[in-house]
Amino acid sequence: MTTAASDNKRRPALGKGLDSLLPRSLPTPTAPSEDGGRPREIPMELIDRNPFQTRGQINQEQLAELAASITANGVVQPVLVRPLANGRFQLIAGERRWRASELAGKKTIPAILRQVSDEQAMEITIVENLQRADLNAMEQARAFERLGREFHMTQEQMAQRTGKDRATVANFLRLLKLPSPVQSLVESGELTFGHARALLAFDHPEEIEKAAKRTISLSLSVRQVESYVQGLLHPERKVKKDAAPEVPIDPNVRDAEERLQRALGMKVTIEDKNGRGRVIIEYAKLEDFDAIMEQMGVSERG
Repeated sequence: MTTAASDNKRRPALGKGLDSLLPRSLPTPTAPSEDGGRPREIPMELIDRNPFQTRGQINQEQLAELAASITANGVVQPVLVRPLANGRFQLIAGERRWRASELAGKKTIPAILRQVSDEQAMEITIVENLQRADLNAMEQARAFERLGREFHMTQEQMAQRTGKDRATVANFLRLLKLPSPVQSLVESGELTFGHARALLAFDHPEEIEKAAKRTISLSLSVRQVESYVQGLLHPERKVKKDAAPEVPIDPNVRDAEERLQRALGMKVTIEDKNGRGRVIIEYAKLEDFDAIMEQMGVSERG
């Protein structure tokens, strides 16, 4: 069995290296680098896309807005790259800024160089995206899964790395249990994270897919989906609820209720079972309560 201590001994530099390279608040990186951490202008044509990128989709409208902002104001925050062979560079963090700069027709982009391994570059990319919190739900789920698979992180460690609650991490990871067609619906935005969580109450993929289609066709809210799912999983509760008004009430109990209501001028319910039960008197304001006390002959305290 592999322990946390042995993991740390086997990979002593990764965690420390990530903390120094990528502070949790994600300001412009200030760790030592080839040029003292100062950004430099690098030709766009010399930068290769990040192969470890977890983001699958980028909103084209938002990308166009960012490109317009870069055209007007330039790139405010440098991207993070690492040097490769033959004078080229590989993007580590800043995918949207890099693509928007390309869209804006920029020839160069401000970048900070870092000397990192493939493993460190992958971890930085995944954590950076999760901290930005603009991935869709499925992209976040796959990013968390990758942190666990590639770096043997526990859910608690993932939560600490990304600044999220452990329960949030667990809920995202549960999305990976959805059937592939339903994952695609979440990824496209047709189903929300809340919808997906409600659907996970089902055990079988067929049930989840059927409920997902119903959710979309009827434009159900998350609360409506939750009620629909629970109604299918626990039909006896609905039957019991529907059957309750049909239970016959003893005529003597009904008569007593009516006499008490006339005497008090308020709604009275008597719950009786084999001679044992309770009397419930409903009042709308404190004056009504005082009237009940007065009719019962209970004097005010003091």
